[in-house]
Amino acid sequence: MEWWWTGVLCHPGWVVSTVVLGLVVRMQRKGSWNPRACPVDLTGKTAIVTGANTGIGKFIALDLARRKARVILACRSQERGQAALEEIRRKSHNSNVHLQLVDTSSLRSVRDFAHRINKEEKRLDILVNNAGASGLPKAMTSEGLELSFATNHLGPFLLTHLLLDLIKRSAPARIVNVSSANHWRGVVDFSHFHGENLTYRLDSVYNHTKLHNILCTSELARRLQGTGVTANSLHPGVVMTEVMRHYNWLIRALFNIVGFFFMKSSEEGAVSSIYCAVSEDVEGVTGKYFDSDCSLVLPAPLARDPALARKDWEVCKRLTGLSGGKDQ
Repeated sequence: MEWWWTGVLCHPGWVVSTVVLGLVVRMQRKGSWNPRACPVDLTGKTAIVTGANTGIGKFIALDLARRKARVILACRSQERGQAALEEIRRKSHNSNVHLQLVDTSSLRSVRDFAHRINKEEKRLDILVNNAGASGLPKAMTSEGLELSFATNHLGPFLLTHLLLDLIKRSAPARIVNVSSANHWRGVVDFSHFHGENLTYRLDSVYNHTKLHNILCTSELARRLQGTGVTANSLHPGVVMTEVMRHYNWLIRALFNIVGFFFMKSSEEGAVSSIYCAVSEDVEGVTGKYFDSDCSLVLPAPLARDPALARKDWEVCKRLTGLSGGKDQ
């Protein structure tokens, strides 16, 4: 019996059919919109991409740089950010690419970053909130916030709010928030922000943060009506990125094996973000959610609740210290 299975697995026909099947499956991962076929030129425009030193973020930044935008890589690591900076400049032939450090898990870091941007930049046409992580350990930040919620939602929420005036002065402008289809498995419990009532099982906490991303994007779009600034969220697809780096080696190994056939590369995963950031198809479209094939789709029912979105917005404002400031 053992010899029979060995013979089947080593048979040339088996090998060829497996390779062909793998290639067919990989081809099915690609959507219909091709960034390379989009002629939009961003000369004179400024874009910020968070988490741009690796994965999806790096390919988003590379595309924007190829379109001749002034691109600011918002990264946590100086070393990795500098490496990405040099690579993007080289591949895009655009020297107007710059590195600014920010850690979205720290509200203080976000405030310092936003202060520098508002002081140094004359305009901001595109903001892509891409930075995020799954499987972060159970931990609280020094500011009393649960680590995953601070990194994936509250930090980007604060960053967007602090840059809004600059973005509105640059209108028409776009805000793009990278969420995930995992939001369908998320729930809203405001005690989560303080690390309470959470179960740290695989991507469960990540799923909750991605639901908050969509809710607050919808509310932001409502508040920005008439300003010329749009805000949309999206699912990049199931992508082979470093978002899984905090899981144990066995889960990462299985993820990589399955991912070779069924998951998108980081370059493929960047497509829906690029689409929302530059495509003429979404000009004036706001408060929507796009899937990994750049199609407009409905998010989960919870994500479409306007009352919940308003409540979420107010809670996030209070937690990030914005509740006493100008309401937007």
